[in-house]
Amino acid sequence: MALRCFPIWVSPQTSHRSPLVGLSEFEARRRRFCLWECSSSASQRAVTAIESDIPYGRELKKSSDEMGLTREAESVTFHRDLSMLPKPLTANSLYSSAGNDSKVRISFQGIPGAYSETAALKAYPNCETVPCEQFEAAFQAVELWLVDKAVLPIENSVGGSIHRNYDLLLRHRLHIVQEVQLPVNHCLLGVPGVKKEDVKCVLSHPQALDQCVNSLNSLGIQRISAKDTATAAQTVSSSGKSDVGAIASVRAANIYGLDILAENIQDDANNVTRFLILAREPMIPRTDRPYKTSIVFSLEEGPGVLFKALAVFALRSINLSKIESRPQRRRPLRVVDGSNNGSAKYFDYLFYIDFEASMAETRAQHALGHLQEFASFIRILGCYPMDLVR
Repeated sequence: MALRCFPIWVSPQTSHRSPLVGLSEFEARRRRFCLWECSSSASQRAVTAIESDIPYGRELKKSSDEMGLTREAESVTFHRDLSMLPKPLTANSLYSSAGNDSKVRISFQGIPGAYSETAALKAYPNCETVPCEQFEAAFQAVELWLVDKAVLPIENSVGGSIHRNYDLLLRHRLHIVQEVQLPVNHCLLGVPGVKKEDVKCVLSHPQALDQCVNSLNSLGIQRISAKDTATAAQTVSSSGKSDVGAIASVRAANIYGLDILAENIQDDANNVTRFLILAREPMIPRTDRPYKTSIVFSLEEGPGVLFKALAVFALRSINLSKIESRPQRRRPLRVVDGSNNGSAKYFDYLFYIDFEASMAETRAQHALGHLQEFASFIRILGCYPMDLVR
């Protein structure tokens, strides 16, 4: 193994005293040798302490003796236990048993009984759910260490993408560590003792109402928008009115003491909502199960650039399961010079892509390396195991 050496110049903290004074000859030679750092061609580097062998967690303090001279005295400050530092999540932490996930706190938007809470409980059956008024608050709860993770709806098989939450993914520095695909079961709820023929109007989230249009029209029920499905159930329970119902989940019915008048009233039986679990630290990608990677990037201008960007995945047989574009908020318009004399303008876009490969795979690493040739910006949002609807 060939070694190459180069000197490291060290400025002593005091000019009147050498750090080698008072040491044995062997120790003095050893510390002079430590002024060199050797690195091998195999990228193996060994760095030795220079000037003094001060263990981590100690510092040198200057004190004065009776002669007025300054001397260095070693004092203990603290010792950090490295085992207490946050560790990247692994795939094993996502499938925790009933006994070791009870301490996990997960924030979600809404109130108890929301579909987001159901998704959190599907991922961590014994977790503690923390309701938040807004999606932004759910993100901030993780960033402020108030909770461990957040759950975020990102798309629905009928209603499409939730664009606001794509913007939040870019605005915050959280990492996607898991996805949860939750089959939607919209239930018609009413106060105890009421039949569905007695219900004249229903409250629910606008998207839930849109997904049940045919069923509600067949019953002649008027639709009224509410903040979310769980809030609608809470409102009906508080009012006690027999002619007012709600469209919400089975869990919401149990929490607010409502009767389930009808289940699965959504027009599309294959209605699935995809949720993301977000954490402060990324998880370590592996290859022992199917993985998905989410990225966001922007492209330089030019003809065929988007085609070239997508081709880096096709060339390596990587399947794209999702592509979404969002205008750049900081630079929404681009001025085009040339024949239009700079008067033509069009939107600059960010592209969100999910592809079915783990970042532990060489083909995924090469694909992103290739993408950097065309991208002006790229960020990995997360690499996580794929969830199959069960």
